[in-house]
Parts: sequence; structure tokens; C-alpha cells
Amino acid sequence: MDGGGDRRVFFRDAFARVARVMAARTERRVAPRRFFRPPGALPELAFLAACTRCSACVDVCPVHAIHKAAADAGFAGGTPILEPNLLACVVCVDMPCARACPTGALQVPRDGWAGVHLGVLTLDPDRCIVFHGAACGVCARVCPVGERALGLDAGGRPVVRPEGCVGCGSCVTACVTAPPSLSLTLEEDG
Repeated sequence: MDGGGDRRVFFRDAFARVARVMAARTERRVAPRRFFRPPGALPELAFLAACTRCSACVDVCPVHAIHKAAADAGFAGGTPILEPNLLACVVCVDMPCARACPTGALQVPRDGWAGVHLGVLTLDPDRCIVFHGAACGVCARVCPVGERALGLDAGGRPVVRPEGCVGCGSCVTACVTAPPSLSLTLEEDG
């Protein structure tokens, strides 16, 4: 390739990267993610456009963790949401909620649960009783993902592994402290 061709490729690739970043920033401003979505949800703007509010995912959730956003939630009104800090997703092996979606607003990721991150888990050691000398470990025992997401160190203290955590909320709802020592926050769309 001549020097002009290399330059065109460079500028084309640079422009494409800038366009992707600008599109993501615009999407976050136009349709900020305000709710935890069921597993396999498209990025927020695409999800809002694809979801018909049919309730198919709500109906198949075995623990009724999925419910509809209130009508006063703007564009998100009537769309399926989770509140994993209050009622955990149980990480169904076959992801029935995503499989039930007729429009593709929810899709089973190619890599299954490994590709799901509903939220970001944080641990507050000041609240966790293990950091104050008590034995516990209930959070690690109830984690459906296991050591890949949440384990215990040699001293029995919880160790959060964000890269493996799906954000289901099982550990949060099982935590024995009030308020829980663990919490989930929303993760921005990539």
C-alpha cells in the first residue's frame, strides 16, 4: 500500500473510533440506564426500542424477580426490571427470561452467564461481621456462580471478584447484616 492508502486507513479507523465513543456518550445522555435489566438485555437505547412490554420474561421468571417498571418511569415504563438488592435473580441455567423474549430485547449471550454483568458488586468491610471477628461466609455459600465471583480468603473474609460476578444479588439478599455489607450498583452500558 502507498503512503496515501495507509493514511486513509488510519483516518478511517480513527474516525470510526471517535464515532463509536460519541454514539455511546449520546446514548447515555438520551437514555441513561436507570434500572437493572434481566440477563441478556441489549444496551439501553436498543432495549427500549426492541422491548414491546409483553411481559413474557416476567411470566417465566421462576422466582418472580423480574417485574415491570412503573408507568411514571418515562420511556422505561412497563419494561422489565430487576431489583437485585431486594430480590435476587437465581441465575437459571437456561436463562428462560431471555429465551422467552419474542423481539430480541433480551438475548442469551453466546458465552452464557459468563457474558452477563447485571451490576457491580461492592463489599463494605466496615459493615461485614467477619472483618470484626465473627464467623460467617453466608455470601460465598449462596453465590450461584461460586469462587469465580465471590470466595473467602484464608481468614474467612469475603473476596469479591468483579470479573466473574454476574450481579444477581444472591449474596446481597442473604447477607446477615442490616443494611447488607454487600450492594449492587448499575454498570454503564459498554
